[in-house]
Amino acid sequence: MAFGIKKSELESWKQEVLLGRISFLTHYWFDPRFPDCKTVTKVGCSNIERLVSWGEKYGLKPEWMHVRDTYPHFDLLGDRQKEILLAEGLSDHLRRFNLDLQK
Repeated sequence: MAFGIKKSELESWKQEVLLGRISFLTHYWFDPRFPDCKTVTKVGCSNIERLVSWGEKYGLKPEWMHVRDTYPHFDLLGDRQKEILLAEGLSDHLRRFNLDLQK
């Protein structure tokens, strides 16, 4: 379940994904399988080859992609989430969701 984003942000992410662009959406999140993770970043792109290629830069395996819906994406969690957001120049995501303050 997603928290902390506006509906317009979600709609913008969906549009970017459908246009075949790599798009990032970070939000607060709760999943009992990952009790230490309070946020997730979804990195989506409808162009599967482009998304696979992007993921390879960060050691993400194609089988980790969620492709069961209209918005194919990787879920980034924990330290990898922070590392990738920083590498992608998305420090605003880190600040907004207090990820730069967490260990």
